[in-house]
Amino acid sequence: MDEIIARIVTNLETQLPVSLSFLRDLETLLDFTLNTNDTIDLDNFYNELSSRNLSLSLLTNAISSAMDSGLSSRNSILASKVYLSLLLSPNAPVFTLFTPMAFLSLLRAIRLAIKRPSFASGEGSVPPSLGRKKRGRRNIGGNKNRVENRDSVESEAEEGGYDVKDLFFLLDKLEMVMGLVHLNRFPDCLKALVQTVCEIPTTAVEFWGNLASFRKLCELCARVLSEALKAEHGKQEDTAAVVLKALAPLILLSKSQVRSFALGFVVNDMVGMCESSSDIKMAVANMPKYLVQRAPDKSEPRALAVDSIMEIVKALDFEYQGEFADYIIKMTQGKGQFRLLAVDLVPVFITSLRSPLGFDMVDAVESSWGTRLLEALVQRCSDLTAAIRARALTNLAQVVVSLSGNEKSRTVLKEVMGFGYEGTDGINKILKLCCMDEKAAVRKAALLLISKLTAHLGGELDEELLKTVGMACSDPLVSIRKMAISALSEAFRTYSSSLVTRVWMHSIPRLISDNETSIQEECEKLFSELVLARISRAGLSCSANYDCFPRDTNSKGNYLDTEAELLYPEGLLPLLKEISDGEVSPWVKKICLSLGRKKKLQTKIATALQSVIRTSESLWLNHSMSIEKWTAPAGAWFLLSEVSAFLPKAVDWEFLHHHWLLLDKYKPVSELQSPSQQGFVDEEKVDVEPSSVAWVGDRVFLLQTISNVAMELPPEPAADLAQNFLKRLEGFNMHSTEVNAHVKALRTLCKRKALNSEEANSLVMRWVNQLQSKASQVLDLYMSKISDANKENALLTPQTTVSWKERRTADSVSKLLAQAIIAIYTIGSLVIVCPSVNLKTIVPTIHTIITSRNSDPKSSKLPGLAASVKQSAPSLYIQAWLTMGKICLVDAKLAKRYLPLFVQELEKSDCAAIRNNIVVMMADFCVRYTAMVDCYMSKITKCLRDPCELVRRQTFILLSRLLQRDYVKWRGVLFLRFLLCLVDDSDKIRQLADFLFGNILKAKAPLLAYNSFVEAIFVLNDCNAHTGHSNSNSSCNEKCLFSIRGNDENSRSQRMHIYSTLLKQMAQEHLLATFAKVCAEILAAASDGMLSLEDSAGQSVLQDALLILSSKEIRIQSNQGSSSDAADIEEGGDCGALTAASKGRAITQAVRKGLIQNAIPIFIELKRLLESKNSPLIGSLMDCLRILLKDYKNEIDDILVADRQLQKELLYDMQKYESMKAKNSAVDAVATMQRSEAHRSPCVTKEPSSNTVKGKLPKELHSNSKVASAVADAVAAVTARSVLREINKGASTPLSAMSVPKLKSRTGQQPGIATTGGGRPTELIESLRRRQSFDSDDDN
Repeated sequence: MDEIIARIVTNLETQLPVSLSFLRDLETLLDFTLNTNDTIDLDNFYNELSSRNLSLSLLTNAISSAMDSGLSSRNSILASKVYLSLLLSPNAPVFTLFTPMAFLSLLRAIRLAIKRPSFASGEGSVPPSLGRKKRGRRNIGGNKNRVENRDSVESEAEEGGYDVKDLFFLLDKLEMVMGLVHLNRFPDCLKALVQTVCEIPTTAVEFWGNLASFRKLCELCARVLSEALKAEHGKQEDTAAVVLKALAPLILLSKSQVRSFALGFVVNDMVGMCESSSDIKMAVANMPKYLVQRAPDKSEPRALAVDSIMEIVKALDFEYQGEFADYIIKMTQGKGQFRLLAVDLVPVFITSLRSPLGFDMVDAVESSWGTRLLEALVQRCSDLTAAIRARALTNLAQVVVSLSGNEKSRTVLKEVMGFGYEGTDGINKILKLCCMDEKAAVRKAALLLISKLTAHLGGELDEELLKTVGMACSDPLVSIRKMAISALSEAFRTYSSSLVTRVWMHSIPRLISDNETSIQEECEKLFSELVLARISRAGLSCSANYDCFPRDTNSKGNYLDTEAELLYPEGLLPLLKEISDGEVSPWVKKICLSLGRKKKLQTKIATALQSVIRTSESLWLNHSMSIEKWTAPAGAWFLLSEVSAFLPKAVDWEFLHHHWLLLDKYKPVSELQSPSQQGFVDEEKVDVEPSSVAWVGDRVFLLQTISNVAMELPPEPAADLAQNFLKRLEGFNMHSTEVNAHVKALRTLCKRKALNSEEANSLVMRWVNQLQSKASQVLDLYMSKISDANKENALLTPQTTVSWKERRTADSVSKLLAQAIIAIYTIGSLVIVCPSVNLKTIVPTIHTIITSRNSDPKSSKLPGLAASVKQSAPSLYIQAWLTMGKICLVDAKLAKRYLPLFVQELEKSDCAAIRNNIVVMMADFCVRYTAMVDCYMSKITKCLRDPCELVRRQTFILLSRLLQRDYVKWRGVLFLRFLLCLVDDSDKIRQLADFLFGNILKAKAPLLAYNSFVEAIFVLNDCNAHTGHSNSNSSCNEKCLFSIRGNDENSRSQRMHIYSTLLKQMAQEHLLATFAKVCAEILAAASDGMLSLEDSAGQSVLQDALLILSSKEIRIQSNQGSSSDAADIEEGGDCGALTAASKGRAITQAVRKGLIQNAIPIFIELKRLLESKNSPLIGSLMDCLRILLKDYKNEIDDILVADRQLQKELLYDMQKYESMKAKNSAVDAVATMQRSEAHRSPCVTKEPSSNTVKGKLPKELHSNSKVASAVADAVAAVTARSVLREINKGASTPLSAMSVPKLKSRTGQQPGIATTGGGRPTELIESLRRRQSFDSDDDN
């Protein structure tokens, strides 16, 4: 050892840089001393240093310089080991050897060493960076280069590498040194130590690949931090704060291993120390609040931060948990980022902690923070920021699911949210607004919450909310529609009330025609589960329930209805009733057709429907009610007729035969008559009961069912039934709704009776010709009777009394007319069934009827002249047009001849039924003869403005279908005429139009709104400036019909609604192009004189253009696509969409600047023109310019940078206009208050104050400084006028009541009394009366 000591001392004396041999010699000396616990050699070393006048600080500085050298990790680590061993050696002068600089060098060496672990160590691993570097070198050059590079790397590892065991040794020894050296005297060293130890896991996880080594490293770091938290190293509260701040970035990291280390140390180690140290407990309790301030904004890191915060909170005492809950409640009222974080914390907080609502606590008041957190979360559901609203709704749904496990929690949830309680708005009001929110994420979250509330809390939704959810089923976004379907179906699955049933049936089945295939499939699935399966269960159980019911033959009326409701479970009767509704039945037909084709209809549904009808009949007879007044439950026969087409074997023939005989034998007393018959009988006798309509409908559906199952009937009953049907048809005494059913059933029975198709066709042709011949005879007979009657009465003097013979003749003509109506309707049905029937004999008769309009108005005034068929038999006239349309559908030559006649009748007819029928016929003609009808499309579209709502709605629906199927093109005026349906008087038409423009056209013709937008402005204002020529009278009439001309508020709001609807369909680039087109084609035209501003229509066009340019729909924010709008991305995760969006934003910025460069000169020129003409449109122009200055501020500043004078003029004009506007608003408010005060008693009249007047103004003006100044001026002026008025009256004024020194007048009169003549006080008052008002320009 003496030689080693001599070498060490010699090296110190030379004061050369420390070598590796020096460090190894010193390591040998210290290891020997520590291992043998023999201090003789070490004492000799200290003595030798002392004898040569070498201080220990020289040794410390040498070792410190070696640790700081950084030439190689091996030297630094070796020097660090020597330094720590020196401090831990027996009898070592620790306070002399320990210096802050050496300790900081030690920490720096450790930090650098973490990044370069050993290559050769079994516990370490090759760093990824070096591995990549080595591979990169091998790719350059040949084999020789690869060998040289490998050798250089290996030599580098030998010289600069180290074994990770040395690092473990250092951290272990460091912990031991901290037991000797108390760092309370060195706070900087303590902070550096904490920072270094906390950085070690973060750095190691990037460079180390061995998980076992990393875990061991984290354990050593935790031990060092635990040692640092002891009281010997300073105040524990300060040390704990330093440790927690250093660990906060690690806790918020997304790297799971580092985050686990930091969280584990806080939750396990530090919380364990809290029992012995209140200072550490307080620091840990404040750690969640600190993490809240450091939480990131992005969603995924924020979610990890929430989990980390809750891990710490769960480890705290209950007292501190309550404090943090109060802190979260305060966060919900803070800034946006804190509100969003609080909304994420609330559900995790409630669901993670034990008994958040205090049910298991002795003192439940202490746990009321759970209820307050719920209330805060409910309040955030109506937050101003859309992202927060969406998150709050989603998290509230999560809370509802987690707390719905017991009855107490459900009760608290209902009370807090006000859900399920009548007379309280609560969450229902919030949900109504959120379901109609402009942000998709909010709507989706609201529907999710509704679904969870219905499924888990058991509260029934109110009517308005149900209707709102039903409207959401037609949302433009697919995901919203799916969520609305789920929410509404969950309510229907839970409750069977008539309200829920009605909303579900009117909202879900119609989605069978949705463009999205998955929604169609979901609609079919839900209809099978919630409708057909429910009917099957209830129908099969109703017969068993009927056997258990007591028989009460004396009960009638309401009791029968109550018994029927009890007999049919699961709300079966309201469900069947809604199925038969006119708006629902078409969709039910389509669903049944789709399910039948897919073979998803089960036999039990047909069996259940038969059971429902049988039970209803038995219940009726059990109460001794007359069978002729019985009708089956509404919708039962209809649904059976639809499903029987695919389940013919499931329908019992005996059942059908029995009810056919029943319905055929017993007819209601007041059976529904045809319109012609009702017109010829006394009004007192015409009393059609609802049962009559239901009876006829049941017979029609029964006939359809019979035709569906006809192929399964035995031959003999089928023949008898066919003969019966033919006999009934030949009588021409049925209602028209039954004729089609009889004809179709008869055709089906003929096919069943025939042996082959040829025989079936001949049978059908035989009875069709037979029926057509008899119908023709009936028509000819009626027309001859009318002709004979007209000839007899042509020149006779009118009689005052009617003879018995004439009355008898009239009765016979009336009966013949009823037969003629059914006969002509039967002809139309026969044409559809058998297009090849010979109609040469019947067409002239029908032609005579439809052309029998009396064109001479004078002839109607002459007594005895024959009236036209339209006047004498309007029902026959209507049916004649309908039958002629059916004939034209099968005969192209005839259609070409009669098409102008149809169009003429459509324009001139005053009968809504005829116009409606002709519109339907023209739609069918358009499919069959597209080119032939195309030239009449402008005439057909005039029906969109028909006075009858039914005709308008029918026209809109039919034309929409033709447009979707491309039979009609969106060209010419067709699109512009459709626009007025958006503001139709009918709510149903407006809803249909919104769906057409918002869903269908947006996908099918996305450029249509953009291409026609400017033209729509001119057309809606009835302005011809864009065409350049005047129009004919007929064209002017059509333009007036399809325009909303006028400057009144109603007309302007209707036009703006149309404009906003079109703008919402445009993409961003189209909005910018539309902005440019409006500026170029309207504003520039007005400034150039091409658009006359003297005309009211031209003024309306310009005003509409200014309102459009200032509307929010045409604006494109420069920060679109930011994180606040990320919640609106549909089914997010599409990288291509995000890339396109970022490119679009860059292009948008460039286009915005170019756009505004062209627009500002136009605005300036137009402003000068309007000012020269003193036009009232200057107000609209200034409003628009003010919004542009705010929205395009950066672009306008760049444009006007070269013309500062112009910029100042624009700003001056804007400020002057706003000041004048504020002054007018204040004056109007003061005048309104004065008028209201005038009606009060004089004793309570008081002058208005600034605050009172400000309260009368709109809320958006409260924060306007100019408005506040104008209000103060207006109030001061009113007060001055009031004082002068009181002085004139000689009354006391507020000034006279003031305690001020009183001066004697110059003439010696008493103070306060005005002098007469030339006294000064009178002159002063007169000058005040004549005081002029000079208003400032508010240059500032």
